Amino acid sequence: MRITFCQGVLAAAIAINLLILYYISRLQQHVLQRHRDHAQPSSPQHLGPLRPGVTILIREFEDFENYVPSVVQSFLKQKPELPVLVVADSLPYPPLILPKAPNVQVVILKPSPAQPAYVFRPEAYVRTEYVALVPDGVRVDSISQLEDMLEEYKRSQGKAEMVAAPVHSLMPFRCLNLKVNLKEWTAEYSEAPPSSKLCTALKGKAVVLLRTKNLFNLSMPLAKPLLTSLFIQTSLRGWAVRILDISFSVLHQPLFTSSHNQWKADNLVKSNQLQLFRDFGIKQVILEEGKEQWFGCSKETPRCFGTIHDDTPEYLYQNRWTPPCCLKALRETAKYVINILEISGVRYWLEGGTLLGAARYQDIIPWDYDVDLGIYLEDIPNCELLRNAESGSIVDEKGFVWEKAIEGDFYRVQYSEHNHLHVDLWPFYSKNGLMTKDTWMDHRQDIEFPEHFLKPLVPIEFAGFIALAPNNYRSFLELKFGEGVIENPEYPNPALKSMNTGR
Repeated sequence: MRITFCQGVLAAAIAINLLILYYISRLQQHVLQRHRDHAQPSSPQHLGPLRPGVTILIREFEDFENYVPSVVQSFLKQKPELPVLVVADSLPYPPLILPKAPNVQVVILKPSPAQPAYVFRPEAYVRTEYVALVPDGVRVDSISQLEDMLEEYKRSQGKAEMVAAPVHSLMPFRCLNLKVNLKEWTAEYSEAPPSSKLCTALKGKAVVLLRTKNLFNLSMPLAKPLLTSLFIQTSLRGWAVRILDISFSVLHQPLFTSSHNQWKADNLVKSNQLQLFRDFGIKQVILEEGKEQWFGCSKETPRCFGTIHDDTPEYLYQNRWTPPCCLKALRETAKYVINILEISGVRYWLEGGTLLGAARYQDIIPWDYDVDLGIYLEDIPNCELLRNAESGSIVDEKGFVWEKAIEGDFYRVQYSEHNHLHVDLWPFYSKNGLMTKDTWMDHRQDIEFPEHFLKPLVPIEFAGFIALAPNNYRSFLELKFGEGVIENPEYPNPALKSMNTGR
């Protein structure tokens, strides 16, 4: 078939148009990819090489009222190319109206099934050696504030891993010392000397600057409340923060413009704090003024650990001891039960590991999970609660539960119907000069013993009050546990978990 000149020209024009469209399409894809490269990190596996400078990181703000856009503008006004990262748990609503610039990014921590994991990792977006954690409502008056913080940080190397510039607000700002003991589930704050510029925690608002790699090597670098979380983790590493003479002002005072929004914000702080302490396994917080806060179990909740297997509670496998809320409940239950026994005329004595704790610590053994008392079987009728427990569980007027144990012929008093921390009462009777009983457990210390240890019973300090114990309790304990037991602590089943080897 012959092709005319016009047909040839038309075919060539079509081919040229297709070629142009192809190159335009490739160019658009290239531009789009460059935009994606700015919007998402290119290296999901590691931080990669970091360049000199500071990234502003804004983490703690509330969706319903905040000044985040103004905070960002405040920094960009001083230095337009300054990298700014806003981190939120979920997509903020109402939306944040932020400057449309490649150096301003928002990271959402809540994963989406349609996105790769690194998209939700803030550390993958930071390309500077340092990060400044900036609270909501902060105004920067000069970029020299940030530059001076960086210079002060460099001068503080070897003394402090962080520097902090206070934010002027209605909240008092103080330098605190923080001691965290994960084994004992506690965090204790104390006042630093008034002139001190070096501490391990802060109270109040501050801009905190530290190395990017240091921040993101923490297990939960951006958990809220941010500074509480940060200083718990850094205090465990022995890091200090230096307070600078530099300070920042605020955009609005107070931060929230209505009492309702302030109430919402306060409740969210409490909720975040509760979740943080649960995640970190902190159940008792002692504030700098001595006030105690409890985040563990109570009479209205189940106890902090489950069923005990092989005499070894689960917290020992976590290299922790008994949660302090549990020890507190055990002390309260023991004191209450002993008071009832004394009023009722039931002879009792501290038994087994409970007596060992009194001899060694004047308290419950720090890793123990119950309290054991021996009682005279013949005295049980003297106590109405024990008599009534024969026919079923009794909840007394204080909420304690008295019952006959299903494991054998002994009694148990539980902290509450919900919380089964308990005191066990073991009935003994005299037979040929030996104290014996009808139910024996598979415990080394559960053996008969001469009655002369109970004649007379002697007072001993225990768990904040005075209880009764066998006379010559050292010999009594060594009969049950072996020689030197008071001076040589060990976990109840060292074959499974040993204090000495840590296995």
